[in-house]
Amino acid sequence: MQNNVMIEPLHAARQFVEKYFPNCQAAVLAGSVVRGEATATSDLDIVVFDRELKDSYRESFVDFGWPIEVFLHNVTSYKKYFTMDYERARPSIQKMLAEGIVIKDDGIVDDLKKDAQEVLDNGPQRWTDQTIDSKRYFITDVLDDFIGCSTIQEELFIVNLLAELVSEFILRTNGKWLGTSKWVFRLLKAHDEQLAFQFFEALNRYYETKDKTQIIEFVDNVLQPYGGRLFEGFSMGKTT
Repeated sequence: MQNNVMIEPLHAARQFVEKYFPNCQAAVLAGSVVRGEATATSDLDIVVFDRELKDSYRESFVDFGWPIEVFLHNVTSYKKYFTMDYERARPSIQKMLAEGIVIKDDGIVDDLKKDAQEVLDNGPQRWTDQTIDSKRYFITDVLDDFIGCSTIQEELFIVNLLAELVSEFILRTNGKWLGTSKWVFRLLKAHDEQLAFQFFEALNRYYETKDKTQIIEFVDNVLQPYGGRLFEGFSMGKTT
């Protein structure tokens, strides 16, 4: 029977690992509770390493009064996720390991943390000029749709896509990691607080008044150092 009484997160994490994964080699508690950012809906994020596992997977639990997300790896399978997260510029497992609190350790966590921190410090792979041009083209395409759209239902979905593409462009052209959901604004703010709030204010003005002006100006200012909007002359996949 599950324990529905919420207890202190680190204590809950230790009891959880002992109950469900007593033979694991290592376990690390990560996420918002470690960063001091927990809310009423936060869960516990726990990374577990168990040499008996055939492959990595994740599983959700509710116990000790907490929703718990477990990310399970054996002592080698995590490397695939290191590579995947690096290539998509979203270092989820690296961040969890680097910031996490050790719950259990048979002598492997120090090396894991060192490897994770090294990836985080080095940053994602830089975009090539060709990639930047491609991103400029697709942002231009969506921006043109936004400018020309006269149907509010469609316009709302267009502006959401535009915000996603422009956020990615800002972060990646500046050698920063990506995130999703709440992390988009957090990462933008960490990169350039003034720019992040300019972006927020442009979006907020649109949502409140449906005035597109600030969003259009903001996007043009982001693209300007890289050549501005791009349509004429752009090609992809062309062979000579």
